[in-house]
Amino acid sequence: MKLSVVDLSPVPEDGTATEAYANTVEAAKQAERLGYSRFWVAEHHAMADRIAGTSPEVLLGHLAAETDSIRLGSGAVLLNHYSPFKVAEQFGALDALAPGRIDAGLGRANGSPAADRALETKRRVQNPDEDHAEKIEAVANHLYDGYPDDHPYSDLTIPRSGADVPVPWVLGSSPSSAAIAAELGLRYCFAAFIRPQFAAHSFEEYREQFEPSGLAGGVDEPEGMVAVNAVCAETDEEAARLRAVAEASFQRLQRGETGTTPSVEEAIDELGGVPDPTPATLDSDEWPRAISGSPETLAGLFDQLADRVGVDEVMVQHVVADHEDALRSHELLAEGVGLSTR
Repeated sequence: MKLSVVDLSPVPEDGTATEAYANTVEAAKQAERLGYSRFWVAEHHAMADRIAGTSPEVLLGHLAAETDSIRLGSGAVLLNHYSPFKVAEQFGALDALAPGRIDAGLGRANGSPAADRALETKRRVQNPDEDHAEKIEAVANHLYDGYPDDHPYSDLTIPRSGADVPVPWVLGSSPSSAAIAAELGLRYCFAAFIRPQFAAHSFEEYREQFEPSGLAGGVDEPEGMVAVNAVCAETDEEAARLRAVAEASFQRLQRGETGTTPSVEEAIDELGGVPDPTPATLDSDEWPRAISGSPETLAGLFDQLADRVGVDEVMVQHVVADHEDALRSHELLAEGVGLSTR
């Protein structure tokens, strides 16, 4: 199994974005050393006190200089906020900085009304799925010089490395994003840490509707990856204790609270106790929003969930209060899955 990471650049307690980015760089270097396939960074807005990951294209440029071989990408760049040509230019520049190892993860999300206004984003679009599909197709065409000679954009160029072109991925958490990836014949990554209940159905939709891509950068057969919230520790019980932070953070978001991430102790207090360990075997219809366990337990759970949706790559996202615990979790996961250290 392949293992990858998506990092949100969480701000440490009483810390700054500078510290958050330094932690992200350390995590990327560690992931490369441990044999992870990809390291992606996210885009969130109006949450900077808690999450510093607002501009993946900027952070990826720095990570390109700090790493040598691991694939780098966006998980995701929110395409509804931007021009496809500008996004293609940014990823072309990243490719020039890290030749042949850039993933262009393309998604969409609305933030708060104030953030969307500040980003000059239309919250009401007549056909949002059609609009999103057109934007993804435009990014791919710009990246691969895919416009016909008579197209108004055919003479536009972007920076290039001369190596492999950035690989487009469609990211989402619903069957509608799966249908877009299938229609365009592109790779698909499902965010099971957002809507795990739609994971199986979304991949079914992706495979049933998939058409071999007419786009450069597409694929001839379905190719997918599932992203899960998971934290690892030496024992199932200790991992469940760390998972309390993710569980409490989700409850806070449901209440509309977007402040700092709770400590383990604060999270356990808010939850009324330590969560039960994730069972080593999940029921066929069971997919928790966050899972935890020892290296052996999580390796088994990853196999179960990946088999359920028919993929061979799992991307790990987590909400962990302490950076050292986060690094240790990645280290133990690499051991459990059997990644080859570089």
